[in-house]
Amino acid sequence: MSIKHADEYRDAEIARRLVTTIRKTSHRPVQLMEVCGTHTVSIFRHGIRDVLPPTIKLLSGPGCPVCVTAQQEIDAFIAYARQEDTIVATFGDLLRVPGTHSSLQMEKAEGRDIRVVYSAFDAVKLAAGNPDQRVVFLGVGFETTAPTIAASILAARDMDLDNFLVLSAHKTVPNALEALMADDAVAIDGFLLPGHVSVILGLAAYRPFFERHKVPAVVAGFEPADILEAVRRLVVQVESGAPQLDNAYPRAVSETGNAKAREVLDQVFEPVEAQWRGIGVIPASGLAIREALGRFDAARRMPIEVPAVREPAGCGCGDILTGAKSPPECKLYRKACTPENPVGPCMVSSEGTCAAYYRYHG
Repeated sequence: MSIKHADEYRDAEIARRLVTTIRKTSHRPVQLMEVCGTHTVSIFRHGIRDVLPPTIKLLSGPGCPVCVTAQQEIDAFIAYARQEDTIVATFGDLLRVPGTHSSLQMEKAEGRDIRVVYSAFDAVKLAAGNPDQRVVFLGVGFETTAPTIAASILAARDMDLDNFLVLSAHKTVPNALEALMADDAVAIDGFLLPGHVSVILGLAAYRPFFERHKVPAVVAGFEPADILEAVRRLVVQVESGAPQLDNAYPRAVSETGNAKAREVLDQVFEPVEAQWRGIGVIPASGLAIREALGRFDAARRMPIEVPAVREPAGCGCGDILTGAKSPPECKLYRKACTPENPVGPCMVSSEGTCAAYYRYHG
C-alpha cells in the first residue's frame, strides 16, 4: 500500500469512528451552522449530512463572501466599470453575479475594461503598467483576503501609485455571529467556526461573542475528519449542557492568530457598519479604508451615484444565507436559477450554498 493510500485509509477509519461516536452521543434535535463557504463545499462534497444521525441538522450560513455582498455593492461595482479611463480589476467569482440591471460579465461583453486578477498585487502591477488609467480593485472577502488587499494598498503607497484604488466591500465574521443569534427565524444550537478566518483572528476573537451568548462554538478544519470532530465536540457540549469555545483545528489556529496580518489590517482599515445580503446592516462588520490612506479609496476619490436597487425577484439567497431555507425550498432553484443562468449569487460563487447543493445533490 502506498503512503498516499495508507493516509486515505487512516483518515477514512478516523471518520468512520467519529460517525459512530456521534450517532451514539446525539439524542436531542440540534441545529448546527457552519459559517465558512469552504466548510459548506466540503460538507456537500463528502456527503457529511448523509452520514449524520437524523437528530443533527447542518445549516449553511453566510460563509460565502460573494454571496453576502449586498445588491447595492454589486450595482456599485457595475457603475465603476462604466466610468471613463477606468480599469476594474476583480476576482473571477464576481463576474457573473447579477446586479439590478446588468453584471460585470455583461459589461465586459459591452466593451468595458474589466480584468480578472488572482491577487490584489496583480491589480497594483496593472496600475503601474497603465499610468493614464485608474485601476479600481473590487475588495470583497472576509478576514482571509482583507490582509493581502491591505498590503497591496501599502505597496501602492510605497510605489507612489496615485491611479490604484480599492473599493472596499469587505465583511468581518465575528459581528455576523451576533446578527445570526439575534435572528428569530432560525434557532442555532452551535457554530462550526471558520478555519481560514480563525487562522488570522485566533480563537480569542470569538471570546466576547461566546461570553455573551454561551452557545457551543468550535473552530473546524476542512477535511471530513476535521468537520466530524468539530460536530462531535458540539454534540457533546449540547448534550451535556456545557457550552465551550473550542479549537478543533490547532495545527493551523492559535489563541491569538496571525499578529502581522492583523497589524496590517488595522493599519489600513477601520470597522464600519456594513450591509449583508439576507441579514441587513450589521454594526462594525465592514472595513473602510482609513482617512490617512484615502487617496487609495475609490469611494472617496470617485464618488458615484448608484441607481435604485432591486433584489432579484423570487430569489431565496438571503434566506439561504441565514439558514432559514435550504436551496430546494427556493422556488427558482433548478428552474429559473441554474449555474448556467444564475439568478442570485448563491448559485454563482464556487462557495455558494446553492451551487454546492446543485453540484453534489444532482
